[in-house]
Amino acid sequence: MSLETNKAFAAVLTAGISFMVAGLIGGIVVHPHRLEKPAIATGEVVEAAAPAAAAPVLEPIAPLLASASVEDGRALANRICAACHSFNEGGRNAVGPNLYGVVGGPHAHRDDFNYSAGMKGLHDKTWDYEALNAFLNKPAAAVPGTRMAFAGLNQAKQRADVIAYLRSLSANPVPLP
Repeated sequence: MSLETNKAFAAVLTAGISFMVAGLIGGIVVHPHRLEKPAIATGEVVEAAAPAAAAPVLEPIAPLLASASVEDGRALANRICAACHSFNEGGRNAVGPNLYGVVGGPHAHRDDFNYSAGMKGLHDKTWDYEALNAFLNKPAAAVPGTRMAFAGLNQAKQRADVIAYLRSLSANPVPLP
C-alpha cells in the first residue's frame, strides 16, 4: 500500500477512536435523569379533537355505462390488467383469475383459482356494475383481505370503460342498467 492510503486509513481510525472516547467521557460527566414512566404512552386511546371525515361516496357507474367505450376499456385493461389476468373464454389463470364472464357472475367465479379468504367470503354476491365500480376504485376497501395489489382506478370514466369491456366478455352480456 502507498503512504497516502495508510494516511487515509489512519485518519479514519483516529476520528473513530476520538468520537468513541468523547462519547464515553460525555456519559461519565453528564448523568442524565431517567424518567420514572415513559413520556409518551402508546396504550391509551386518545379522543380525536375533530370527528373523522366520512369516506367519500363513490358516484354511481350506471349513468356512465351508456356512453362507455368498450375499445377504450379493452386498451386500458390490456395495459393495466393483462399482466395478471387473461380475458379470453376458457383462458388460463395467471396471478389473477381469467375474467371472461365475470360481469353478472359470483365473486370468486372460477373454481380453478385460489382466491383470498376475503373474496371467497363474498362468493354468494354477484359482480354487478356497482360492485365492480367499487372494486375497480379501491380493491382493498371493496373486498377486505383481497390479495389484489392494484391501487385502483380513481377516474369514473376509466372504470366505466373497463366495466363495459368486461361486460362484452360474455356470450350473453348482462343488460345495462
